[in-house]
Amino acid sequence: MNATVKVLCYKSKTLSNGENPLMIRVSKGGKKSYKSLGISINPMYWDFKENKPKRNCPDKELVENLINEKLKTFNQTILELNVAQKEYTSDSLINKVEKPFKLKTVKEIFLGQIEFLETSKRKRYAESCKTVYNSLTEFNTHLNICFSDIDTVWLKKYEAWLRNNNLAENTIGIRFRTLRMMYNVAIEEKCVDSQHYPFRTYKVSKLQKATAKRAITKADIQKIINYKTKNKREQLSLDIFTFSYLMGGINFVDIASLTKGNIMDNQLIYTRKKTGKLIKLPLHPHAQNLIDKYSKTENPYLLPILSAYHKTEQQKANRVHKIIGKTNKDLKAIGEKLKLPIPLTTYVARHSFATILKRSGVQTSIISESLGHSSEKVTQYYLDSFENSQINKAMKHLL
Repeated sequence: MNATVKVLCYKSKTLSNGENPLMIRVSKGGKKSYKSLGISINPMYWDFKENKPKRNCPDKELVENLINEKLKTFNQTILELNVAQKEYTSDSLINKVEKPFKLKTVKEIFLGQIEFLETSKRKRYAESCKTVYNSLTEFNTHLNICFSDIDTVWLKKYEAWLRNNNLAENTIGIRFRTLRMMYNVAIEEKCVDSQHYPFRTYKVSKLQKATAKRAITKADIQKIINYKTKNKREQLSLDIFTFSYLMGGINFVDIASLTKGNIMDNQLIYTRKKTGKLIKLPLHPHAQNLIDKYSKTENPYLLPILSAYHKTEQQKANRVHKIIGKTNKDLKAIGEKLKLPIPLTTYVARHSFATILKRSGVQTSIISESLGHSSEKVTQYYLDSFENSQINKAMKHLL
C-alpha cells in the first residue's frame, strides 16, 4: 500500500502569534504521522479546501516553493522505496526524508575499514577483511550496492555459494561475522537504516562448529619441556611453546614483539595486540631462564623471532608469519614423536594454560577454560584486574 503525503495548516495547534504551523502529513496503512515544515501561517491566508496558501497570502510564492520541494522529496523517496520493494511505515518515511543517510556502497565501507585497520597496525585483521571482500566480490560480481540490498534472501544465497565452494563451517562463519561487523559499521556511519538489519532473522551463530580439543595435560606439557633436541630451530620452537604456556598463554604475535622494556619488577607487562588490553603477569622462573638464554646486547627482543633488522610493520609481519609456520611444523613433528593426542601448535600452549589452571581448581573468575574469540577478552580482563598475589598463587599450578 502506497503512502499519501499532504501539507496541512495544523489547526489543532495555535502558536502565540495566532498562527498555525504547516505540517507534512504522511498516511500509510491507516496510520498518520506529522512533521513540521518549520514555518507557520495565519489561518485566514490558508485555503483549507485546496490545502494551499490563498492568493493574498504574504510571501505566497516562497511558501508554495517550500511546499512543492518538500512534496517532491517525499514522493521521490516513496517511488524509490517502491521500486526497490522495500517496506516502510509513515514514521520511517519521514525519518528517511528528514534524516537522509550518507550514500556509501558496501565496497566503500569495506575499503574504508580495511584502510583503518591497516593504519591501526592490525594487519592480520585487515587481511581477513580483504579475504571476505574478495569473496563477496566474486559471489556478487561487484559490491557497488547498498547495505539495504543485503537481506536474508541475499545472505542465504551467499551461504549456499560458499558451501558449493566446499568451505569449512567455521570459515563460512568467519565470512558472515565479518560481513555482520561491516553492516554494523554502516549503521553507525548512518549509511543504512537499522530497520534493514538482516542479522536479526539470519542467525550467524548457527554457522559455528564446535572447535576441536586444543588442550593437553600437565604430564604432556612436562614431556614437551623435557624433550631433548640438538636442532637449534627445534629447540627455539620448544622454548617459544614453553614461554607461551608459562606466561599466561601469550600468543605468538605478542611474544615476537616483547622487548627488555616489557620486564619490570619481575613482571611481564605488555599490551595485547588483538584486544588492546594491558596484561601484567608474574615472571615465571623458567620463563626468566629462557629470556636469559636468548639475551643478546644487539637484539632488543626477548626471543629471537624479530631482530633490529626488522624495522617496518610489513617486515615484522612477514617475519612473524614465516617463523610461526616453521615453529608449528617443528611442534607438530615433536608432538608426533611424543605421541601426543592432538597436533601440537603454539595455540595448544594457550589453551593448555587455561585448561590446566581450571582443572587445578583455580577460580573461573581468574582464568577461563575456553580461549575462543568470545572469551579471550574476558580472560584478558580477569588476568589484568586481579591482585598479583592471586595470579602468583594460580600460576604455581602450571608445573
